[in-house]
Amino acid sequence: MFGVYAPGMPVAFMTFDGLYALQHRGQESAGMAVSDGDTITVVKDMGLVTNVFDERTLVPLQGHLAIGHTRYSTTGSSTWRNAQPVYRSVGEAGFALGHNGNLTNTETLAAGAGMLPGVVGSDSDLVAELIARRFPAEGHGRSDGRDLEAALLEVLPTLEGAFSFVLMDTAHLVGVRDPNGFRPLCLGRLDGGWVLASESPALDVIGAHFVREIEPGEMVVIDAAGCRTLRPFPAERVEPKLCIFEFVYIARPDTHLYAKEVHGARRRMGELLAEQAPVAADLVMGVPESGVPAAEGFARHSGIPYGQGLVKNRYIGRTFIAPNQEMRAAGVRRKLNPLRENVAGKRLVVVDDSVVRGTTQRAVTRMLREAGATEVHLRISSPPWRWPCFYGIDAGSRSELLAANMTVPDIQEYLGVDSIAYLTLENLVRAIEAPRAGFCAACLTGEYPVEVPVTLTKAVLEVPAASGG
Repeated sequence: MFGVYAPGMPVAFMTFDGLYALQHRGQESAGMAVSDGDTITVVKDMGLVTNVFDERTLVPLQGHLAIGHTRYSTTGSSTWRNAQPVYRSVGEAGFALGHNGNLTNTETLAAGAGMLPGVVGSDSDLVAELIARRFPAEGHGRSDGRDLEAALLEVLPTLEGAFSFVLMDTAHLVGVRDPNGFRPLCLGRLDGGWVLASESPALDVIGAHFVREIEPGEMVVIDAAGCRTLRPFPAERVEPKLCIFEFVYIARPDTHLYAKEVHGARRRMGELLAEQAPVAADLVMGVPESGVPAAEGFARHSGIPYGQGLVKNRYIGRTFIAPNQEMRAAGVRRKLNPLRENVAGKRLVVVDDSVVRGTTQRAVTRMLREAGATEVHLRISSPPWRWPCFYGIDAGSRSELLAANMTVPDIQEYLGVDSIAYLTLENLVRAIEAPRAGFCAACLTGEYPVEVPVTLTKAVLEVPAASGG
């Protein structure tokens, strides 16, 4: 997500640049909403940022305020209808919303609002509808123009789960982070403007400087008067639990979270992994891209030379966040290719960030052996992923998670490697070096900070299929 309040600046082009820097967080659809003070224009479509926007689409988007979004679907299918920002035409000119995360009480909220299945397409769409219903009747709005703010203060305390939001009406930019801060959101400053972004590199690309992370449970409102903070949630609900996989895989390596650069944490993961699970080998290599910093750390600590064993096609996106298994498997074959002269005849330590379904690792092992590797020792810079995530990562059910259904020796055999070792959770937390920080590690431990209904699925809002007769 990205948002910018910058009168006199090309906010649509700035939003494009910000979204481009955040493309790794979602590849299914992209969109933006722009306000000129009187109207809000929304442009969105399926595909990557560069597929949806070009100079022809950006030039007409004139204004002083904009939000943007790249989607990775969790609740709600990957369709144009569910592309964001979500828009509602209430009040003087409506409002737009972008959401990162996943609500856990979606079904209860929809039922409480009397919404039948199929009325809204996603949990983000549901939130927009709940906010719209809190807007006053036409002609009865607040004299200070803060209808969106007032509606949010009513709706936000009813939401449960993971939600970082950017919202806008014609005059205000709003950022919200849930009381646990599962998903990141930061604040930046421009000369004459303000910026909100999921990750700090999106600030750098438009020349804004990082001010701070939005705090868990905080709502910031930006308008002509400046930036102010509100606290919509009761204090007892506020408990920082940033997703630990932001450090392992999701965030860019140049992102700062908990005042730590992600790249350094990933490198330290590799160092601790080498200490914890040493192995005799000729070359340490990382699986591009997120396995590379940990591989560098493993090599440095072990003394085994570091080198490249795989070439990545940089025009292929992240296979993990592709919406189905067939696309993930095909994506691995298109994305990676071995460097035969580097790996032939060598004992390899292959470092990757995680094993979820095993799609990438099986393909990589097969390619390296075909290229002549004599041994393949897999080292994973996180613990076994045994539990599904309900807070914004579509990792599937337990039946799809390799470590939920196999022992470590079974996984070793299934992946075709000579040995496998995972970083312990204790060492993962040590590597991040943020001793008083709170993390959600439910996917590794099964301990969920926010209660998850047993009926929660990606299709919770869809119309049930008719049964056959």
